[in-house]
Amino acid sequence: MFPAVVLSIVLSAAVLLVLGLIMTVILGWANETFHVEIDPRIRQVQAALPGANCGACGYLGCEEYAEAVAEKGESPDLCPVGGHGCAAKIAEIMGLDISESVTAYPVIRCGAAKCDKKGVREYHGEMTCTAASISGSVQGCAYGCLGLGDCVRSCNFDAIHLVEGHVVVDYDMCVSCGACARACPRNIIEMVPFHSGTMPVVACRNRDFGKDVKQVCDVGCIGCEACVKAAGDVFKMSGNLAYVDHEQFDKGASASTVEEAVEKCPTGCILMIRSDAENEQGKE
Repeated sequence: MFPAVVLSIVLSAAVLLVLGLIMTVILGWANETFHVEIDPRIRQVQAALPGANCGACGYLGCEEYAEAVAEKGESPDLCPVGGHGCAAKIAEIMGLDISESVTAYPVIRCGAAKCDKKGVREYHGEMTCTAASISGSVQGCAYGCLGLGDCVRSCNFDAIHLVEGHVVVDYDMCVSCGACARACPRNIIEMVPFHSGTMPVVACRNRDFGKDVKQVCDVGCIGCEACVKAAGDVFKMSGNLAYVDHEQFDKGASASTVEEAVEKCPTGCILMIRSDAENEQGKE
């Protein structure tokens, strides 16, 4: 009986060995037949990216963006987190030339704190800006910041906060991913290219007539055009709302005329925003 058991074990081992050899051959054949060649530049580009996976480039993550750059010829400078240094590395990998880029930073186009707004009503719905904006009856101004923190929660870099009802950007922490701008349902946060360390911003998006603006806000733009008269090369009008022509400001507009425009604004809605735009933006 003992030899029969041994024979059974040997036969089983032999069958397993043969099956293993057959599967090895099949897997080797499949690997050769169905092998897909991966462009080595994909991994190189991905290694050059910061790995934030924030989606600011328009792709789901760094890996998808790297594939688009290597295989589809996507622009190498779409990553705001990595900045120009990252774009230069990617361009070198792809054998491209790239000019110096300017980083866009978020600015808040509403100068009123939540507690300062007129017509603020008690809100009992979901405590998000998106939900409150849909209700349309939270406050008198239909263009102002709701102050419920959607932008704060969207930021992965602790760069935006609510301080006494005001949304404040910490430019030392900001990597310009644009997540806060995408999260704001009222488009109050605007990504502005900072060619210099300080940029003028009209902190209002209310397009109503001046008398209507005064009924809901003390610091809103009333369309008086005082800023345009003082510095018409920088300040323009879009209907009843003033805005900054950043391209003209970047060309070296007179600082004195811009300061005059800020001083002449009767509601004080023109703010000079200071950032670290003069520094290299790419934070390793």
